[in-house]
Amino acid sequence: MDSDSPPLLSEEVAGLLVCPVTGQPLRPATGDELRTWTHPRPFEAAFVTADGTIAYPVREGFPVLVATEALHRA
Repeated sequence: MDSDSPPLLSEEVAGLLVCPVTGQPLRPATGDELRTWTHPRPFEAAFVTADGTIAYPVREGFPVLVATEALHRA
């Protein structure tokens, strides 16, 4: 995990996460990346697709891997 981001899940569990839209693996967003994503509802972290085109918020410590909750570029 990136040193800018707090550990969200164990690396084993995080390694199992995939995008529900594209099937790409997800990785924790860095602090710099977090500043580029927005959503009407607050989030404390995010998981980003391997190609960096889609991100999903983390709320109350849980990744929200629902297509309609995907984050938008700022």
